[in-house]
Parts: sequence; structure tokens; C-alpha cells
Amino acid sequence: MIINTGGRTDTAQYYADWLLRRFSEGYVLSRNPLFPNKVTRYELTPDKVDCVVFCSKNYAPVLPRLQEITGRFNTYFHYTITAYGKDLEPGVPSIEDSVQTLTELSKLVGKQRVAWRYDPVLLTEKYTVARHLETFERMAAALAPYIDRCIFSFVEMYKKLETNLPELIPLTERDRDALAQGLGAAARKQGIDLQTCGTNGDYTRYGIHASGCMTLDILGRANGTRFRSLKHKGMRQGCHCIESRDIGAYDTCLNGCKYCYANTNPRKARENYRLHDPASPLLLGRVKPEDTIVQGAQKSFLAKE
Repeated sequence: MIINTGGRTDTAQYYADWLLRRFSEGYVLSRNPLFPNKVTRYELTPDKVDCVVFCSKNYAPVLPRLQEITGRFNTYFHYTITAYGKDLEPGVPSIEDSVQTLTELSKLVGKQRVAWRYDPVLLTEKYTVARHLETFERMAAALAPYIDRCIFSFVEMYKKLETNLPELIPLTERDRDALAQGLGAAARKQGIDLQTCGTNGDYTRYGIHASGCMTLDILGRANGTRFRSLKHKGMRQGCHCIESRDIGAYDTCLNGCKYCYANTNPRKARENYRLHDPASPLLLGRVKPEDTIVQGAQKSFLAKE
């Protein structure tokens, strides 16, 4: 099975001690977001976990002890660095600091295990098509020696954004095409493999691949491991990734990104953060008497020798 540590929250940045403790103790509990009293246990041991996938906007807190995980497991790292500033991403480090941390991560784990995520791409009066292309080109030149690939997606226009991001300008097809063309050209110039993630539209004419960002092919090549040929069901519509199990929790990320889908609002995330106990097997709180704990299915995707 594939363990995902960063789909619901930025675990590497805000819950690094908890994450390292879970791998040290060899198991984790995950509360079902739809059925709160249902808790699933996953064994975090090399014989049960095929690969650990990370996604974060700041790996600095976990870097000093990351070897505790990378030394035992196959791993892959998604690092999100966008063009946005504190107005849209209050808790995220500057572009310069993020580029430096990605460089350190890449030197530690190898560039074949690091993907740069430039997403979601959205427009406001400040963040125009031209600004995206200028920023992306500059970042691509700095990051090219340290990454396996770059992944981008266009913002999903879900209803919550009307409240959280009223300055958002809807993307037209012309905007999407101009962005894809410019991003593709900048990536090609630096020799970066560029792909979309969960985005409708064919941009192969610009050298952009429409592939899953977390496929067994990508994870296998990054770690020198062979996986079986399996259908990738995806995690949502338009997704071509292999299924994974997320051990985080919604409404717990303190980055405060205005476009975030995993937080209802920053206030709720701050309230939930106070419930966090680094010694608990759950990211939030502890097991309650009314909880039912079930053992999660952990079927291996690895090819048999």
C-alpha cells in the first residue's frame, strides 16, 4: 500500500514530531472524516508499506530527522512552491526560502524523488498570466537541477472560494492556453518534465503530459523498485494516481492558504491544532470510548520477485 502523509494537511511542516514518532512506533490511527467514530489502524513498517509519499510547502522542520523514514522506506516528495505571497499563503515561507529548502531536500533524498508542484494556478489582479509566467521561468531555472518533474493544475472553482477568495478572476480557455503554452516553453527550456494534475484539457502540443502525479511507474523509478501493473483508480475525478491512504486530518493545516480545499477556514484549523498531542497515534486528540478501531487493509503493490 501507499501511505500519503500530506493530502489533508501539511504534516511535514506542522506535525513533524508526531509523524516521526508514528514511524518510530510502527503504526498510526486515522479517523474517518465522514464517520468520526470509525478509526483505522495502519502498520507503518517496511513489510506493510510499499512507499511513503509526502506533500508539503515547507520541509524544513522535518529535514534534520528525515533519514529516520527515508532510511527504511521507499519515499517520494511533492514540494509545492507557487508565485503567491503572504496575501494568499500566510503561513508559507518565501519563494527564496522554499527554493533553498527544496535544494537541501533534493541533496538529502536524491532529485529522482522530488517533484515540484506549481499549483493551483489562479488569477487575480495581482497574479496575472504574465506574472505567473515570469515567476515560473525564474523558479524553473533555479529548481531544474534538483527535481524529477514539475506538476501544475488550474484552480478548481468550488463554492467555498467565493467566500475565501473573492478577488479570484475565473480562468478562461484563452487564459488556460496561454498559461500552458508559457509554462511548457519555460519547462522545456530547462529540461523539466512538465505534467498536469487533475486538469481537463489536452496540452500535449506544448510538451505537457496528462498523467497521474503519484503513479506506480513514477514511484518505482524513483526508488529502483518494481511494482505490479495495476489500474490507477485515482482519488477524485480527473485523477490518474494510484490509490493511497492518507494519515492526516482535514481542518488542521496552519498555512492558511485562501484557495485551500482541506480547511473549512483558518480559525477552525487553529482550534483543532490545540487538540494535537504529539504522543497520540491520532493526529487530533485521542481515541474515545465510543470509537471503533479497525485494521486497515494493506495490500502490497510490489511485483513479486
